[in-house]
Amino acid sequence: MKKILIDIGHPAHVHYFKNLIKILKNKGHKFCIISRDKDVAHSLLKTYNIPFISRGKGAKSFLGKFLYLFRANYIIYKAAKSFNPDIFLSFASPYAAQVSWLLKKHHIAFTDTEHAKLGNFAFSKFSKTIVTPECLPVDFGLKHIKFNGYMELSYLHPNYFKGDDLIHKVLGLGKKDKYVLLRFVSWDASHDYGMKGLTYDLKVEMVQKLSKHCKVFISSEQKLPEVLKKYQIKISPYKIHDVLKYCSLFIGEGATMASECAVLGVPAIYLNEIECSTCSEQQHKYDLLYNFRSFNGVLDKALRILDEKDRKKYRKKSDTMIKSKVDVTKFMVKLVEDFPDSIKDFK
Repeated sequence: MKKILIDIGHPAHVHYFKNLIKILKNKGHKFCIISRDKDVAHSLLKTYNIPFISRGKGAKSFLGKFLYLFRANYIIYKAAKSFNPDIFLSFASPYAAQVSWLLKKHHIAFTDTEHAKLGNFAFSKFSKTIVTPECLPVDFGLKHIKFNGYMELSYLHPNYFKGDDLIHKVLGLGKKDKYVLLRFVSWDASHDYGMKGLTYDLKVEMVQKLSKHCKVFISSEQKLPEVLKKYQIKISPYKIHDVLKYCSLFIGEGATMASECAVLGVPAIYLNEIECSTCSEQQHKYDLLYNFRSFNGVLDKALRILDEKDRKKYRKKSDTMIKSKVDVTKFMVKLVEDFPDSIKDFK
C-alpha cells in the first residue's frame, strides 16, 4: 500500500488524475488531495467524491503569485507532515515540488506545456521525475520519462469515457441539430503574460456569423459582455465532455479543450499565437485540429467544416490516433503502483 499526495491546480488536473485515484483506491492505496479553488476544480472533486483540502484561490498578479507561493507551500507542508506520503504527484505544481524537496520525498511531475518556461523552472528543479508526452520538445535530462500519448487520453480514452447523447436534450436541441462551442480563457496563467486573446469586437463578430448557421454556445473563464451572455452554456461542469463529443465544431483559445476534441473525433480550431506541441501533432500528423495564430481565416475555415457532409471522418481519424497511443491511465497506474522500480523501468 502506498500513500500518495496529489496537488490539483486546475480543473483539468482533476480529470488527469481521477481514474488513477479511483483505480488505486480500490486496490487499497491512500490519497491526500490538495486543490486550488480554481474555476470548477472543487465542484468536480465533489462530483467524483474525492475528498480534498483547499489551498485557496491563488492570485493573478506576479506579486500576488509570489506571495501565494508561501501560503500554498505552507498548506501542503502541513498536510504532508500529517499524511506522510510515499510519493508527491502533480501536473507541474511548483508547490508540491518544493514541499516534496523540503521533506526529501519523491515528486513525480507531469507536464505538456513547453512554453510555460517560468512554470517549468519553478517545479523542475525540485522534482525527481518529470513525465511528458513524447511530442513535447523539451529535455529534462536524466529525470525525464516520456510516454506515447496525451494527458487528455487519461480520461477521454474509450476505455474510460463513452459520452451521453442526452446532452442534446439538456442543451434544448434535437439529436441532429448542429452546434458550435466557443471557449475563451482568462489569460491569467503565468505563461500567458503579455497575451490578450480575442478582442470584444472579434468575439461578437464570430458569434453573430456562426449563429446564422447553427446554435452557438460559449464557455468562458472571463466574465462575458452583456451582448454575449445569452450564449453562455449552462451545464454541470462534469458534463462538458459530453458537450464536446457531440458538437459540430470547437473554436477556442485553450489548448486543452482543443486537444480533447481531437481525441473525441471532433474538428477543432485552436486560436492562439502560441503553438503547442500536442495540438501541432494532432494537426500535422492526424489532421484533427487546426492551429490559427490570429483571427484571419478562422471564420472561413469554420464555415467550411460546418458545411461538410461526412462527419464520421473525424471519428475515424481519432480512432487511428488512439490506436497508435498508449492507455495513459494504465501507464500512470503502473508508474505509481510499482514505484520506485517503475521509475528505473520506464527511464
